[in-house]
Amino acid sequence: MENSMSSHTYTDCQIENVSVIDLRVPTSDTLLGSDPFHKKPNYSAVLTTIETNTGHQGVSVAFTAGAGNDWIAYGVKDLAQLVSGMEMNTFIEDPGAFHRLLIDHHQLRWLADGVNRMAIGSIVNAMWDLWAKLVEKPLWKLLVDLSPEQIVQCIDWRYLRDALTPEEALEILRSHHDTRESRENILCQKGPKAYSTAGWLGLTDAQIIETVNEVKAAGLDCFKMKVGQDLEFDKKRLAFIREAIGDDARLMVDANQVWGVDEAIAHMKALVEFKPTWIEEPTARDDVLGFVKIARALEIHGIGVAAGEQVPSPVIFKQLITSDAIQFCQIDATRLGGVNDVLAVILMAAKYNVPVCPHGGGIGLCNMIQHYAMWDQICVAAHSNTQVVEYLNFLQEDVFIHPIQISNGAYVAPTSPGWSLEMYPDFVEKHIYPTGSVWQGREASGSITFLA
Repeated sequence: MENSMSSHTYTDCQIENVSVIDLRVPTSDTLLGSDPFHKKPNYSAVLTTIETNTGHQGVSVAFTAGAGNDWIAYGVKDLAQLVSGMEMNTFIEDPGAFHRLLIDHHQLRWLADGVNRMAIGSIVNAMWDLWAKLVEKPLWKLLVDLSPEQIVQCIDWRYLRDALTPEEALEILRSHHDTRESRENILCQKGPKAYSTAGWLGLTDAQIIETVNEVKAAGLDCFKMKVGQDLEFDKKRLAFIREAIGDDARLMVDANQVWGVDEAIAHMKALVEFKPTWIEEPTARDDVLGFVKIARALEIHGIGVAAGEQVPSPVIFKQLITSDAIQFCQIDATRLGGVNDVLAVILMAAKYNVPVCPHGGGIGLCNMIQHYAMWDQICVAAHSNTQVVEYLNFLQEDVFIHPIQISNGAYVAPTSPGWSLEMYPDFVEKHIYPTGSVWQGREASGSITFLA
């Protein structure tokens, strides 16, 4: 098999230590990120750093809304025992085998997906970050430069073959391989198109219009609003936002799973006049049959269904995509078991012509999803006609050494090696839970006992 690493060997690069930090930001003070379920979220992240004897570091984050962040942190610390002392060549030569080592652990597998898969993803994503830094490439460029055969080797095909075979995936990748350079050049100039979540449920109209005007000034013409708490409230706020963004701008709505199936259909039929492009997470994250029913009912009104930020495995994505239950595939950077899982989902979406519109926000998600969008639009979908990538304009400049950048309504293609997840030490120190300075005297508001 072709191996892009054939001219480089890293036999001396060995994993020495894995650092895991529980970071939490008290966003419940401002209600940024609030929706019908997550009424007072504290945006949080498990910051994982894999350190080698050569001085290289692989970094990842796993995003949560506060309480439970420590559950994932414990899982990452536990899994770190499996990689201690490992040579990087072991991973680089077969990332798929490494992924299966964690996913198929004969005892941990009993825990199923959810927290377990997110903890696994933390390790896997940090290993990919480390690989990208060793070859001095942004993560998207590492993926773009891998051969189709190497990409297919990364994926666990056991439960996916009935929807997409490895041979079909190879055909998709090979069909675009020789022409990828021209798309790469274009995307490096203009970047993946972005959309903004401006209408957080807990914000005032004045706060929302301030955000709308700020991102409009950056060239964005796609906006999303939270819905689902009260129909009359939703109508008034959608009318307000539609007037603010204009009739030609794209408007999406997001219910964060607050409705039952029939309730979702009825509520969305009452909002048809505002011309939403999609309803995101209208019902329970894993109710595939419910999503099918909603999609069929709303299709006549020109409203699509979007989901993925809380879909816990490629298998559920398989069901959603192949049953036409979703018209927009919202991969998340830290919900699944790392890069390997996400590659599989993007390839499935391509076969079934479902646009990949990644979910962003939180702490570090936007930094990561831009890499997936680049790879998809260069190598897999191989176009940028239907995809939009979520963008949030907070927790960037004072957090990340290489924050995301937006220009002319699109992400600026990242150029730093890896994910660009390195944080300022001062931010990390202040936000460690519960010992950081921002949590002194208010530890309870970051814990599981904190109720909205």
